[in-house]
Amino acid sequence: MSKIRIVVADLAEAIFYDAASLQSRPKEIGRISDPAAHLHERDLVSDRPGRGHASVGGARHAMDLEDDPRRRGAVRFAKRIARRLDEARRKGEFEELVVVAGPPFLGVMRGELSRPTRQRVVHEIPKDLVHGPVESLRRHLPEPAE
Repeated sequence: MSKIRIVVADLAEAIFYDAASLQSRPKEIGRISDPAAHLHERDLVSDRPGRGHASVGGARHAMDLEDDPRRRGAVRFAKRIARRLDEARRKGEFEELVVVAGPPFLGVMRGELSRPTRQRVVHEIPKDLVHGPVESLRRHLPEPAE
């Protein structure tokens, strides 16, 4: 069993690593992706927003979209990552968790982690490192406390 699980994620991809310590080389153990994250917004929204009438007068205006389809997609993907981490935690696959993601997505992921999994988080690194080499990840991991 590895002691540390590291998840490196962005809106479209998440890579899971295991490491015996923060100084050891992380070993990739899996990845998931969200192909919808690469779609254009026009592909995510079925049509133009509806039209509404002003309460006074005859002016018409476009209705605002209830919420952003990209945000919904990010939340959906963060939930997938969180479920995978919950399952691994329940199986005892890790004791500590390091979460690495760009600041906006890091906040989304934080909100989707269950309380027991969130309690295992020992470091959050606000960097988008998904497409970099593992050496780049190692440079951003914290140094051990002496």
